[in-house]
Amino acid sequence: MTAPGANLRINSERLWDSLMEMAKIGPGVAGGNNRQTLTDADAEGRKLFQSWCDTAGLSMGIDEMGTMFARREGTDPDALPVYVGSHLDTQPTGGKYDGVLGVLGGLEVIRTLNDLGLKTRHPIVVTNWTNEEGTRFAPAMLASGVFAGMHDLDWAYGRQDAEGKSFGDELKRIGWVGSEKVGDRKMHAMFELHIEQGPILEAEGKDIGVVTHGQGLWWLEVRLTGKDAHTGSTPMNMRVNAGLGMARITELVHQIAMAHQPNAVGAVGQANVYPNSRNVIPGRAVFTIDFRSPDLAKLTTMRAELEEGAAKIAAELGLGIEIEPTGHFDPVTFDPELVKVVRGAADRLGYSHMDIVSGAGHDACWINRVAPTVMVMCPCVDGLSHNEAEEISPAWATAGTDVLFHAVVETAEIVA
Repeated sequence: MTAPGANLRINSERLWDSLMEMAKIGPGVAGGNNRQTLTDADAEGRKLFQSWCDTAGLSMGIDEMGTMFARREGTDPDALPVYVGSHLDTQPTGGKYDGVLGVLGGLEVIRTLNDLGLKTRHPIVVTNWTNEEGTRFAPAMLASGVFAGMHDLDWAYGRQDAEGKSFGDELKRIGWVGSEKVGDRKMHAMFELHIEQGPILEAEGKDIGVVTHGQGLWWLEVRLTGKDAHTGSTPMNMRVNAGLGMARITELVHQIAMAHQPNAVGAVGQANVYPNSRNVIPGRAVFTIDFRSPDLAKLTTMRAELEEGAAKIAAELGLGIEIEPTGHFDPVTFDPELVKVVRGAADRLGYSHMDIVSGAGHDACWINRVAPTVMVMCPCVDGLSHNEAEEISPAWATAGTDVLFHAVVETAEIVA
């Protein structure tokens, strides 16, 4: 493979303008975005992305999960495509860059190739994976999970949001059900550019994170059943308090994660008590636990310790308990050769860089099971993400996309 010349750079102003235009769709209440998957805002964001792809001369394919594949042809009809992308959906209180930088950075790769009049032997496909966030329809990375054979299509279609609406029905409602069978595509490689969503790169003063591994995770939903009762007239020793059980299990999650340091994290994220009235002892509690580690043994042990400890807490309080896994993937090792390509691109361009482990799950984690995959990261301010205050600088976005451009184009092979 021949590397592009170090003088070749993306159009930083165009990239930033595209990020800001996309951010106008599904605005949040505090400067970020609420463009949850399969909402009207998601449909509008998809339409804008498709219009930009059309202008760039790309052909669009859409699979049964609604994932968008925008293709620039290569010169070799037998060469497998190089894929690049991420996701356009956001958290309910999400930022303007999580996922979006990876999709629009991929589009900028194509635009820059068009500007320079360069052709590649391999086709390049810019991808918007459906429902990466998993906030409306659990689990996260749903479409890439189906693509990689980790989930069944019908099971994915049956996932429901908090209002009981199904993924399949909502995908039809917004008009983005494709005819292409999920997973039929074959890949030469896949690249995903993403903000770090953590504080390490900024703290170390590095422009680029070369992602060598990804943490594995377990998402567990816990359901506790007690008895609704009046808070004023029920004696303390006669209560069956699901809220108390949730509190004790929340503390247990923290204790377990701390006991497995370093390289282990855990927290309760979503939590609900019922009937959620100020003068009623909760008779039911439903909450989610998120354990992560790049060490499979630690990840497995943390789940086992939680299930054993939570059962003891429930028994002590007289509560019924159910624990259901709602998301899981093992730790990921990204393709060593592609890691070298990314590292070489950063060196060639003069950007400071370091190897890093992704603390968050990404579509690349699933695709890594079916194709050579790697990730590129840029810093974000204070490591803040999944928050409307999420911020990156134009310089960080440019550095990440420059490295992405060089790595993708080197892999897709420039034709002289």
